[in-house]
Amino acid sequence: MKSAPLWLAQARSLMANGEEARAEDALLECLRLDPRLIEAHNTLAQIRWVRSGDLRQATASLDEALTRFGEDDALWGAKAAILQGAGDARGAYACLAPRTERPRAAPSLLVRAGLAALDFDPGPALTLAERALHLAPQSTQARTLLAAAQIGVGRAAAALDHCEHLLQDAPDDQYLIALQTTALRLLGDERYRSLCDYQRLVLPLMLEPPAPWNDLAEFLVDLGAALERLHDPEGHALLFQSLRRGTETTQDLTRSRDPAIAALFTAFHAPIDRYLEHIGRGEDPLRRRNGSGWRFNGSWSVRLRDRGFHMSHVHPRGWISSAAYIELPGCMREGRGDEGILSFGTPGIITGTALPPEHSVRPEPGMLVLFPSYFWHGTVPFQSPQPRLTVAFDAVPDRRRA
Repeated sequence: MKSAPLWLAQARSLMANGEEARAEDALLECLRLDPRLIEAHNTLAQIRWVRSGDLRQATASLDEALTRFGEDDALWGAKAAILQGAGDARGAYACLAPRTERPRAAPSLLVRAGLAALDFDPGPALTLAERALHLAPQSTQARTLLAAAQIGVGRAAAALDHCEHLLQDAPDDQYLIALQTTALRLLGDERYRSLCDYQRLVLPLMLEPPAPWNDLAEFLVDLGAALERLHDPEGHALLFQSLRRGTETTQDLTRSRDPAIAALFTAFHAPIDRYLEHIGRGEDPLRRRNGSGWRFNGSWSVRLRDRGFHMSHVHPRGWISSAAYIELPGCMREGRGDEGILSFGTPGIITGTALPPEHSVRPEPGMLVLFPSYFWHGTVPFQSPQPRLTVAFDAVPDRRRA
């Protein structure tokens, strides 16, 4: 007889093979055996949300578990995370607020509620972060939340101190670097300009058609068809992602056996090498990691629909991030205004003083844009019945070659 962890492992394997219906059945069996297994609830919520876009369906298993285990903070935290991951930060905060009022509320619960509040009101997030850090002085999650909340309420100098403290132990955390650079920008510190030199560190390059294709346009047609097969035209965006009004693939495209997709990743090698030569070496967070080679660290495709966009975000576990443009709607090909452009510099968190974008790139089919993973970046919405199809990846230093 299978245990709950075995059912969970089977569900994840089925999802990797695109068998979501069978994966859902496996998860339900897993939760029958262990109704408090958070990983199973999260995975089931992801499947149901992508299929329906209905938060009630997505959290149904959690709601059922909470009727039996109403004092389980982990279950409440999981529900709040799913609500926030679907874009309902206020609902996530309201879900946890009564429990955070308890004098002995767990630090992890305070942080989870604070992360929800951070999306719409950094004031309560600041209070929750301070309480969590008082209870757990070594908590990096609480200190990170505190730094972000301090930026939100206009205390950039205090936030910078916390960022620099955290970066001593996690110097490659791209989110922490993004918080640090945001604080520096708010303070008018000259270090910001060297860390966020958009003109030099954002590099657009046109791809060369990989063998056996001789024409880039023909390659993009074949590649677009291969990618379209991976997107559900009726699906919803994944939970916990920056895109709105679109879909994102779940498999790591670097492992794809499709000839066109595999050829795309061969075509990426030369531009990445050129980028590393372009930025050179140095002591800053980007350049000091240059020199031991690189490897892909995950890849995905995004298909945005009419009025689709990406909220401003960073890639916390990356080093070099990217956007490769495969198909663009007519409004973008014609260059109408700012529709669909790639924008840099606007933080994805509330800041005490509004910070506008500082750099942008107008995409073209076949263009690959490379940039540091700690750069805040997003896209401007576009209006068109035609989709905007892209591929993105993160690259990290290859320590195996160090």
